[in-house]
Amino acid sequence: MILYRLLSWLPFPVLYATAQIAYLLLYYVAGYRKAVVRENLGKAFPEKNEKEITVLAKKFYLQLAQVALEIVKARRMNKADFRQRVKIVNPELMQRCSNDYQDSVILLTIHQGNWEWMLHGVTCAMNIPIDPVYKPLHNKTVDRLIFDIRSQFGSRPLSMARATRDILRRRREFRVFVMVADQSPVRRERSYWTEFMNQQAAVYTGAETIAKMTQFPVLFAQCRRRSRGHYELEFHELARPPYDKDSHAITDSYVRMAEQAIRSEPQSWLWSNRRWKRDLAQESKKHVT
Repeated sequence: MILYRLLSWLPFPVLYATAQIAYLLLYYVAGYRKAVVRENLGKAFPEKNEKEITVLAKKFYLQLAQVALEIVKARRMNKADFRQRVKIVNPELMQRCSNDYQDSVILLTIHQGNWEWMLHGVTCAMNIPIDPVYKPLHNKTVDRLIFDIRSQFGSRPLSMARATRDILRRRREFRVFVMVADQSPVRRERSYWTEFMNQQAAVYTGAETIAKMTQFPVLFAQCRRRSRGHYELEFHELARPPYDKDSHAITDSYVRMAEQAIRSEPQSWLWSNRRWKRDLAQESKKHVT
């Protein structure tokens, strides 16, 4: 934790110089999840050759190093910093979908751009309460750090285990529930299989379940990197109630928008996740036997 605190004090020019060194160490020395990254990129972009995959992988590692240090830097940033560095393209869509901030909103997004800065960007620019739903990390030190960063402007991070109960209990209060739902669910978690980036993938259905229970509108937030240390956030409407209880229309729309966002800026998605570690054919075979 001491290291993170020291890094958070670095001025931005020094921070990005440090990120350049971190990139070289991650890619050329440690080879951090290099096989996973290349496999994921190859699956997602079968039309790209080996050289193109290598170029894209290097861009990803550089941005990963920069975003990681930006997230740590968030501890020492104030509201004015986030208003300057995260621009909201269409804040009026949030207002319209929530009936002038009377109804809560479910905001879905992906691990693209700087997803942590994005949360603070919305809070600081629009002055609305943001409650991010998160999956606790295995590393307790990093998990505590991320929790502190997410809650620094009054947000209330909700673990996935207690999110549904909290949302239902306080459903009449206006809040924006943010879910970064592009990770791969483990087998014991409820999931829905669909095609995602040219592969069959299990997808979380928690957001869709909550939307149907609460009849909250659902938006998608796309975070684009405009320059080093500066991001742009755009809202897209995913769904409005009433919802068909028997369909997966919300999840399908989320997956399609996630794909579009990734293809528009592929180097900034989190390719080091083992996104396609589950195999539908094998799981179906086990289920039959």
